[in-house]
Amino acid sequence: MATPVGAGPATQIDPDDIVAVPLRHPWRWFLAVFLLIGFVSLGISLWQNENINHPTITEFIFNPRILSGVVLTVVLTVVAMLVSTVLGVLLAVMRLSNNPVMNTLAWLYVWAFRGTPLLIQIVFWGYLGLLYAQISVGIPFTDFTIFSMETNTLIPALTAGLLALTLNQAAYSAEIVRSGMLSVDEGQYEAAYSVGMSPVFTLFKVVLPQAMRVIIPPMGNETISMLKNTSLLSVIAVLELYTVATQISSQNLRQVELLLVVSCWYLFLTSVLSIPQYYLERYYGRGKARTLPPTPFQRVRALLGRRPITVRRTESQDAS
Repeated sequence: MATPVGAGPATQIDPDDIVAVPLRHPWRWFLAVFLLIGFVSLGISLWQNENINHPTITEFIFNPRILSGVVLTVVLTVVAMLVSTVLGVLLAVMRLSNNPVMNTLAWLYVWAFRGTPLLIQIVFWGYLGLLYAQISVGIPFTDFTIFSMETNTLIPALTAGLLALTLNQAAYSAEIVRSGMLSVDEGQYEAAYSVGMSPVFTLFKVVLPQAMRVIIPPMGNETISMLKNTSLLSVIAVLELYTVATQISSQNLRQVELLLVVSCWYLFLTSVLSIPQYYLERYYGRGKARTLPPTPFQRVRALLGRRPITVRRTESQDAS
């Protein structure tokens, strides 16, 4: 059911009652106006800067080479996040396992990949051929080989960059998933085991759905960070958005203009990724909040139509 905010019967005020007047904060409005004027002035100064060639921005904002870099950036982000999330769940389960070997191996993985800079890991995978000329699969300590190929052929620059992003992110995802699993009360495990659920069934049907409320916000931030971290692949010449823009600017010597083009695309993609993150947080937070706040679209509709903003009760409240 929906209840308008502020709705209710009119109340009469006793003359002897003390009427509380909200404290005014004029300096807050002054600071807000000052900051707004500052940001607007900065934007106008950048737009009217004579050193910026605006036709170059409009020429390359939808250039086919830039668009191909945008597509590759999105593909790298999606693939890296999907694979790293699966690895993160596996590592989190290993970290929480009572098996000392699995626990130690998962801890070492997180320690190594989270403790070294991502840029170094990208360069390491990009130059793996200097360490191993060939990668072979066979029986250890014998000359029997099933498969053998040159490292640079098996792991080109694109594959090396994807490996670096995925394996690095898996360490962070593991800690995020582990924190979410630890937020679930131990009684949930005991209740699931008492009715005969297996550990795997308990994990996917009982624990993870409740842990998603804690997992989604940082995982959404990691997705946005992954989108921007793809620009680091320029050091191994992967043709993502920033690398393509750098190549174009080296030809026309319009570095600032191409940086603005890249920034516009990153801002657009980040804004798009923020939308599903918001609604996922809202969806998995239904059982925690008493009432769900109105969405931005509901606020805009209420503002334009001058309708009262309504808040929607959660399922638990409707049941009670």
